[in-house]
Amino acid sequence: MNDQPAVEPKRQGLSRVWHAFFYSVEGLRAGWHEPAFRQEAILAVLVLPAAWWLGQSWTETVLLIGVVVAVLVVELLNTAVESAIDRVGPEWHDLSKRAKDMGSAAVLLSLLLCGGVWLSALWRWWAA
Repeated sequence: MNDQPAVEPKRQGLSRVWHAFFYSVEGLRAGWHEPAFRQEAILAVLVLPAAWWLGQSWTETVLLIGVVVAVLVVELLNTAVESAIDRVGPEWHDLSKRAKDMGSAAVLLSLLLCGGVWLSALWRWWAA
């Protein structure tokens, strides 16, 4: 019986990139099981096509898309922090609460930024 943890072989070049891509896909699948990420991803699919219609320049279109993607990225990072904290143990600890609260605050800030950018673009479109 081997009690040694399994160690993944070191990969280089295209093999590393190839495997990293599939690890990322697994991360997206794991994120999909989180209700907040799923809701934000569905909203992103509905909202992103509007960026091409609403954006009046390439830069504005990219900004509208970028803030939506940023929300998804921050949500995934928040979920990763929460998962790591939960793995440590179920007992309450002030530092665990602090880490989770900070992750939640990061999501809130990304949502506020996203909403502000989209509202300002809509405001300009309606005012024109």
